[in-house]
Amino acid sequence: MKIGIAGFSGSGKSTVFEWLTGEKPDPSRLQQGQVGNPAVPDPRLNFLASLFNPKKTTFTRMELLDTPGLHPTERRDNPRRLAILRDAGGLLVVLNGFSGENLADALRRFREELLFADLEVITNRIDKVKDQLKKSKPAKLKELDELEHALLTRIAGVLEGGQGAAAANLKVDEEKMIRSFQLLTLKPELVFVNIGDDAIGKPLPEALLKLAPAAFYAPVKLELELAELGEEDRKAFMADLGMTDLSRDDNIRKIFAGMNQIVFFTVGEDECRSWAIPKGSTGPQGAGQIHSDLERGFVRAEVVSYADFQKHRSMKEAKTHGVYRMEGKTYIVQDGDIMHILAST
Repeated sequence: MKIGIAGFSGSGKSTVFEWLTGEKPDPSRLQQGQVGNPAVPDPRLNFLASLFNPKKTTFTRMELLDTPGLHPTERRDNPRRLAILRDAGGLLVVLNGFSGENLADALRRFREELLFADLEVITNRIDKVKDQLKKSKPAKLKELDELEHALLTRIAGVLEGGQGAAAANLKVDEEKMIRSFQLLTLKPELVFVNIGDDAIGKPLPEALLKLAPAAFYAPVKLELELAELGEEDRKAFMADLGMTDLSRDDNIRKIFAGMNQIVFFTVGEDECRSWAIPKGSTGPQGAGQIHSDLERGFVRAEVVSYADFQKHRSMKEAKTHGVYRMEGKTYIVQDGDIMHILAST
């Protein structure tokens, strides 16, 4: 899943990109978007690897896209800058929490930019559909144009009213009809506050949490500097600041889960690996992450939950205690499942 990092210029979002990915921002790539692929740390996979001692341990990765900062006062160029985010599966909105800015107001203004950019896309399409409706064509094609025009007009009304396209309560067939527009206000959103070291341990403002209850934060610049120190110096500085640990790994996991992603594991002597899938995926869909042939030929999956395996510490013991089970094509994969896929060839 590609996650776009977005925010106003000066929010420190490129510093957040470096913190999460370990890659230095490249100004020459920013206008097109710079991509980084951090591994998603998972202590559960470390535990499994300690038992199976595989030749290879592979963590699933996220794709993070850094994008140009939006102009806070000049809106004209912002839709072009936001267009880079349209093929992303979700948005990580970075707010400036180190200069005394009103965070709730900043988030409102950012969401207004998304509304404005989506409204531009929708109104442009409405104009084209209007032209199509003037042309002579078979009744069925004309009916499709009329349906699209009605849907687009409805979405435009929602956007003009200050709400995202999700507030239009689109049906499945309606979502398919507008999928190619890749509307920003339909994407899952996480809000991250890039704080200064003077805000460590302080809660986020209530006004912001009302708008984004899952908002989270970290002193990104400080953590980058601390990561470069030797262990003794780092611990001493962190103790002075009241910090117990660096938060990068926890925040990567938070972003991953906040984008509605879970993992399942495959284990063995050759490789222990975590695989990312959207929450709610079926067994065959999970198998498809490993290989498309496994999804097409899926027969069943041998499954044991991570908690059960951690308790019994071997497949043999899991089977003995009745927690190693067979699941069919309708099984909904749970976070932490250890799976062995059986498929026909």
